[in-house]
Amino acid sequence: QVQLVESGGGLAQAGVSLRPSCGASGCTCNKEAMCWARQAPGKGRELVSAISSDVRNTYYADSMKGRFTISRDNAKNTVYLQMDSLKPEDTALYYCAKHLTNTYASSMESWGKGTLVTVSS
Repeated sequence: QVQLVESGGGLAQAGVSLRPSCGASGCTCNKEAMCWARQAPGKGRELVSAISSDVRNTYYADSMKGRFTISRDNAKNTVYLQMDSLKPEDTALYYCAKHLTNTYASSMESWGKGTLVTVSS
């Protein structure tokens, strides 16, 4: 059974950095693409960033480009999201998800429960 556990969220002031991580177990997750999505209060879930299994390809939503960096350590089955220059509008519950195949063009099939990031101005 696939289990994804996010951690590393918290309360931060605008302009600082956070680095949530997502640990995966119960799967060959190091062979599958992973992503981060977020859901702000009162809004729908949006894709933040994704990374292929071989780390050669990454995707970022426009509003995160230049501020967020996704990475993964396949030996540890862990995915990270380095979030710099945080803004109050980054406040959301951040989830990680596993894709079906090694590319993030494939569907997401498993989700964690999320880690809350709150950014104050």
